[in-house]
Amino acid sequence: MTPADYDYLRKFLKERSGLDLSPDKQYLVESRLLPLARKAGLAGIPDLVVKIRNGDGRLATDVVEAMTTNETFFFRDKIPFDHLRDSIVPGLIQARAARKSLRIWSAASSTGQEPYSIAMCLKEMGAALAGWRIEIVATDLSQEVLEKCKAGVYSQFEVQRGLPIQLLMKYFTQASDVWQLNADVRAMVQFRQLNLLQDFSHLGTFDVIFCRNVLIYFDQDTKAMIFERMAKGLEADGTLLLGAAESVVGITDAFRPVSDRRGLYQLNPARSGRPMGGLMPQPLKIAAAR
Repeated sequence: MTPADYDYLRKFLKERSGLDLSPDKQYLVESRLLPLARKAGLAGIPDLVVKIRNGDGRLATDVVEAMTTNETFFFRDKIPFDHLRDSIVPGLIQARAARKSLRIWSAASSTGQEPYSIAMCLKEMGAALAGWRIEIVATDLSQEVLEKCKAGVYSQFEVQRGLPIQLLMKYFTQASDVWQLNADVRAMVQFRQLNLLQDFSHLGTFDVIFCRNVLIYFDQDTKAMIFERMAKGLEADGTLLLGAAESVVGITDAFRPVSDRRGLYQLNPARSGRPMGGLMPQPLKIAAAR
């Protein structure tokens, strides 16, 4: 791959997906796109670049998906899901007692482990959410991974990463050498293709937004833009969860960190002008299967 090819791909990927590649990431591009080029019957990445320049839309989409498909696993980092179960949802149960509905957005669902982990968390809360309308919206740029999400089929290796054995036995059915998530859990999640660089106001407002381990690939201006849009799509007392290596600090004042809860952010009342109500209400005591 020539420097000119790499420069073109860097600009193309930033425009199409927000991915901000540094000059020293050429090896990463080669490792992900060379197999794609060969699969397409091309000699190498230079030929792939030529076809994209000439308007091959299918190949352009494949390039974006190859470069933006990130690793994930069930209950990744664990702490955000502990917060969801122990404080966020119990607080929302109190705050939403009249309407009995919750909307949660997994903004970079990849192959589905995050939204399905959220769904299992809520299932485990049992009677506390009986009669509630639960809507989990999972979005991703890649249509290919969304199809895998909908199927809810995972390999032995995938279910061994982060998924407690009791939840595997409770919510999955083994079929030969793979495991399929039970239909009742799959039905809790709606999957939609979405590019975070584009307007997403049509998704409506959410009580909780998971946007973890995706913004680290964007530049500061793109992060700020996405945070501003997410602030408009979050309920006044809602919660944004970011990845362990991510933060709003120094990027936007639309959110402020929740004290003593790493990775959790809520709207900044000084910026939003919206009444916050009870910020992080005291957790309810919920007897739930663990």
